Amino acid sequence: MTHTVGYLQHRRRALPNWTADAPEGVDVMAVPETELADLPTGAISALLVGMHVDQCLFAANRAWTRGFLAAGGTVIMNGLLAYPFLDGLARFQPLPRRSREALEVRIVEPVHPILRGVSAHDLSYRKGVAGFYGRGQVPPLPGARVISTLDHGTVPLDWEWPAPGGGRLLMHPGNDLWMYAGGPTSAARMAHQMLAWAARLPGFGEDAA
Repeated sequence: MTHTVGYLQHRRRALPNWTADAPEGVDVMAVPETELADLPTGAISALLVGMHVDQCLFAANRAWTRGFLAAGGTVIMNGLLAYPFLDGLARFQPLPRRSREALEVRIVEPVHPILRGVSAHDLSYRKGVAGFYGRGQVPPLPGARVISTLDHGTVPLDWEWPAPGGGRLLMHPGNDLWMYAGGPTSAARMAHQMLAWAARLPGFGEDAA
């Protein structure tokens, strides 16, 4: 069985190279952001939303997103949220302090399937610089599972929320999770594992955390 994951595009162009390394059984399909509202919710099993999409337009399509989640779909949202697209979501809140230690990522146990085998150090530092992965939070929705934190474990960073109807929202308020794809560190694993989790492949479901 093949699972189709949609990649929301902010302009028409070829899919990024890292999507060619999708796990067996997963196809990645380009979804122009201007055509999202016309896409049947059953056409894809998950939607990847990058940090460069038009957030205002995405929020305007909130009826589609609610219906997609209610139908069991998965949304992976990246970026500094300025236009909340679901009831209860808040805007991005930067860290009140930006010390190197505050920007260090901690991975919460048990490890989420997307972060399996990924070093917290490799998330915290890129070419020796801290803060690429995340510099603040979008406060988790009630019932969300926190996956990673900042500021000595006091500020939630990544989180997963189970939507009514069986869908899932993964919130990552930072640079795109796939920015590490093809890199030399353990963080390169995330893109492949993210697609497997998004498609609910065996071994990457909620029971595999």
